[in-house]
Amino acid sequence: MCGIVGYIGKQEAAPILLEGLKALEYRGYDSAGIAVFSKKREILALKAVGKVASLEEKILSQKKPLSGGLGIAHTRWATHGGVCEKNAHPHSDCEKEIWLAHNGIVENYAELRKALIKKGHVFKSETDTEVIGHLIEEEQKRGGAFEEAVRRALKKIRGTYGLAIFNAKEPEKLIAARNFSPLLVGLGKDEYFIASDPSAVIRHTRDVIYLRDGEIAILSRGGFRIINLDKELVHHAP
Repeated sequence: MCGIVGYIGKQEAAPILLEGLKALEYRGYDSAGIAVFSKKREILALKAVGKVASLEEKILSQKKPLSGGLGIAHTRWATHGGVCEKNAHPHSDCEKEIWLAHNGIVENYAELRKALIKKGHVFKSETDTEVIGHLIEEEQKRGGAFEEAVRRALKKIRGTYGLAIFNAKEPEKLIAARNFSPLLVGLGKDEYFIASDPSAVIRHTRDVIYLRDGEIAILSRGGFRIINLDKELVHHAP
């Protein structure tokens, strides 16, 4: 069972994400990864096979620190594709601008992948998850806000998902989406968290919203809103 953590706010994301992954280790996993949008407007992404401690060692050995207030992290239990770094999450689109971590199974990934390859998309992993990033990339070509591209892409997916997603072109947003895979949003002061369960964020906030199936949360440092797949605004009480 995989684990997801996401953060947007004024603090450094990487320590919060690693702390969250450690809290989710009980769920079982075979690899881990992290992607952070840096203060220099770069994506810094690292993956490791094995324990979260291996990922942490890799982060500490980097010449470039993972410094930035937006990021996502993931622990993976292999389903589609073997246990290796290229199959570990987070995954990206062709341009390495859209990054996502995913729990669940994309049942129609084979047909989606085939259609996307015909349109020129190049896949780097064996996972079903990577299809989602390329599908969002394709939807962005139609224009509109990032969350609208995400919504349109998710309507084309059959299966289950808990998702944490960000886009380097719209770094003021972090998106969470759920469909039959538990996911919550943690509420802080000018900061927000995404997690598979409360243990990953309990040190930072006790105010959480459990997303319902078919809901998408758009988080920014200044606030949040939740919509459904039909674009309707949804209200939750934390």
